[in-house]
Amino acid sequence: MNLVDIGANLSHESFSDDLDGVVTAAQAAGVSHIIVTGTDQKSNEAGLGLSNARPEVFSFTAGFHPHVAESFDDKALLSVRALANEDKCVAIGETGLDFNRKLSDPQTQLEVFEAHLKLAAELGKPLFLHQRDAHPEFIELLRRYRDQIVGGVVHCFTDNQQALEDYLALDMYIGITGWVCDERRGTDLQTLAGLIPGDRLLIETDSPYLLPRTIRPKPKTRRNEPKHLIEVLYTLSRCCGRPAEQLALETSENAKRLFGVGPG
Repeated sequence: MNLVDIGANLSHESFSDDLDGVVTAAQAAGVSHIIVTGTDQKSNEAGLGLSNARPEVFSFTAGFHPHVAESFDDKALLSVRALANEDKCVAIGETGLDFNRKLSDPQTQLEVFEAHLKLAAELGKPLFLHQRDAHPEFIELLRRYRDQIVGGVVHCFTDNQQALEDYLALDMYIGITGWVCDERRGTDLQTLAGLIPGDRLLIETDSPYLLPRTIRPKPKTRRNEPKHLIEVLYTLSRCCGRPAEQLALETSENAKRLFGVGPG
């Protein structure tokens, strides 16, 4: 298979000692391309570095996660704009709203999210989006800018059917992680997965987070890796009633269409 992991936090410190091995294992598991998620200044620059070092394997996104919205200022905006103009930067983000943990003031999050939307519209880049417990405010802003942006993915989707329908109505892509592999909290998502059209589905690990609970034997560590993307694919295959090979092709073609990355 030629899978594309559209979201992996490979700048995380847990990968500092064995990243080469992580990439080798991912390739052996059928992952041909990995988009490195940018969430702040440090991870944005790390994504650029990885992508320049191994352009056949990596591309990256550039943005400021809602958790760190209060650190976003004019200097940060200039930096994101500069990084977004790099050939290997495939999206603006991670950006959006998170009213679950509220690590940044909600009003500040709204302002920073809108700044990212404006930048994506200006540069013609797709968006890598985050939303948790903030759907009404999130969808309102997204609708306001939808005709100005080229598209995007609502990454790590875990919301309800109404939210899913709202995003699909805007022709957004839906990113599914190992959350769908969780027999405790992923059951609603397992039901909704079959409602995602084949031309709007993307898969991701969100490494090192969200280790799939379907892995057997159980790993010795809780660190997730891109090699485990296959677990997301197989679980989705069971939920959607479509062959894993078909889903692999669909999701890779979607990544190519939205981000311009992947096989072929």
